[in-house]
Amino acid sequence: MNRRLATSQVVIFLELLSVAAVAAPPPADAPGSPSAAPAESAAPASGSAPPSTPASAPVPAPSLAPATGRRVLSLADAERNALANQPQILQARAQTRAAYARADEAHSGLYPQVTATANYARGTANFVQRPGALPSNIPVRSRTSFDTFDSFNFGLNATQLVYDFGQTTSSARAAKSSAEAQAESERTTRLSVLLAVRSAHALAWANASLAEVSRRTLANAERHVAQIEGLVRAGARPEIDLAQVRADRANASLAVINAENAYETAKAQLNQAMGVEQDTNYDVSDERIPAVVGEDWDDARLLDSAMTTRPELRTLAKQVEANERQLSSVRGGYGPSLGVSASATEGGRDLTALTWNLSAGANLTWPLFQGGITNARVDEATANLDAARSALSLERQQIRLEIVQAKLSLRAALAAVDAAREVEKNARERLRLADARYQAGAGSIIELEDAEVAEATAAGQVVQADYGLSLARAQLEKGLGRR
Repeated sequence: MNRRLATSQVVIFLELLSVAAVAAPPPADAPGSPSAAPAESAAPASGSAPPSTPASAPVPAPSLAPATGRRVLSLADAERNALANQPQILQARAQTRAAYARADEAHSGLYPQVTATANYARGTANFVQRPGALPSNIPVRSRTSFDTFDSFNFGLNATQLVYDFGQTTSSARAAKSSAEAQAESERTTRLSVLLAVRSAHALAWANASLAEVSRRTLANAERHVAQIEGLVRAGARPEIDLAQVRADRANASLAVINAENAYETAKAQLNQAMGVEQDTNYDVSDERIPAVVGEDWDDARLLDSAMTTRPELRTLAKQVEANERQLSSVRGGYGPSLGVSASATEGGRDLTALTWNLSAGANLTWPLFQGGITNARVDEATANLDAARSALSLERQQIRLEIVQAKLSLRAALAAVDAAREVEKNARERLRLADARYQAGAGSIIELEDAEVAEATAAGQVVQADYGLSLARAQLEKGLGRR
């Protein structure tokens, strides 16, 4: 029965892993690179070989360490590649630099503004009399001429804002808070990118493990073909058994191809998550995400930790702070502005005979009425502040939900790993007994096939459980806002 073939089960698990990878959160920081996996996930995905060694016993799953001499990409290397090359991180980093540059621009208004000027002109000097310019009793030469003359003028002007009711000061502080908010947003991007890299790396090694399961199933099928050919020649088994195992072998060969293609696809997805352009001529290390510090804490303690470390909250808190300062700056528009200035100039018709002048002054500006624009700006700034506060409250609720979901997912994943390993252990023993019964003539080909399906399915379930546990831990670590 083709529907019972182990190869079909392997394909199903490949599809499940692909769906899980797509559903994982993207688009940024968990502590350290993973070390050795914990006890519940340290065993190979396909488990250990059964104790007995009959002619048709399952082949032990080999280690994922490549025998091809190809380089192995560890999870730590993948994370470093992402931090150095992922366009999302590079873009966020550039946006942070731009935000701090805008803060410097806003602060520049608090410092003296010094301007130097130099002017040269050559033109006619014909006098144009205007009404009221000179008393009528002063004679004015009215003759015009095309004669031209040089004119030089050099100046140095300095101004300093003294006080403007906090308009410039508050605006500068608001810009700094916005820059700090962008820096926290960059950390959020890093967390999201690192989660995507960890998920893609886990998907790659899971697909590699399933490829090993497929190759082991194919080796079992080939041995059964050789074994049953001998039994059929001896007349101990009908030819229909041989036709069935040959069909199983063909399906197992197809499953190996599909599993290896899925592995290559997963590595291509990992390249994209890292933000690198390279081929897939490498292998990924068989690394599980280690236990997260605090995964055994209660919900309240996890929530407290997340509320103090999640960069999204700090981003929104800084944005609230920026909006508060912007509101203060806008309200300063109701008051006057006071500034002082000083200048020095030299001018004349000849560079060797210039005349200098000095001046100093103070300027008070008070916009008494501007059509209600200040009121409108205050209303806008107040609304922006209310929106930022609401966004902060909404984010806190979202983080609470994420932590609870991550904790429940982790709990389920730990239970699934234990259950999958127990199922695999019993499935291996079942296959051993079914093979022995078939060789002794007490069992049927259907019984043996059912045992093979159960063993291959159990091996795939172990891979799926290990993958689910690594993904749950990666999501919890991201939920806690850790690097």
